[in-house]
Amino acid sequence: MANSLQLKAKTMNEEKSLTGKEALDKVKEIVEGTSTCFFCSDIKTGVPLSIRPMVALEVDEEGNIWFMSKRDSDTDEEVEHDPFVHLLFQQEKGNGFLNIYGISEIQTDKEKIRQLWKEEMSVWFNGPNDATIILLKVNPLKGHYWDHAHGVVAVIKMAAANLAGKGYPDQVEGDLNF
Repeated sequence: MANSLQLKAKTMNEEKSLTGKEALDKVKEIVEGTSTCFFCSDIKTGVPLSIRPMVALEVDEEGNIWFMSKRDSDTDEEVEHDPFVHLLFQQEKGNGFLNIYGISEIQTDKEKIRQLWKEEMSVWFNGPNDATIILLKVNPLKGHYWDHAHGVVAVIKMAAANLAGKGYPDQVEGDLNF
């Protein structure tokens, strides 16, 4: 093994909490890199909580995360009874993870529905004018993110850190303060 490069750099986690625009940018980056998240509701009533995959349609300028659902669905009823929700995201490309705790609000704004409408939603709804469509607007209260530094660039940085006898942060994580 003397001829092979061994990557034994000391790995460590770097803590970097984000606030304001930086926090919002990190939420957008991770949410836009996913196709679904786990939307958890009914979280204060005991075990098990209700968990379902849902598509986040937008993170707006205030940091609200928007979803589309059906009126009179379990999600609708649970959110109406208990607005606190927990959202869990994992990027498909990249290595970001996001944990958001927030308050959800049911909206029926037809203009916003048309703005967020995507043709793929025709599987669940009869077009953007379907009377059963509701929007779920989640206002994040607390969040935490993880960015894992894997891949070719990380291997090169680990090798450089190893040669320099230094540690290399293989993960950056922190709280998100909105």
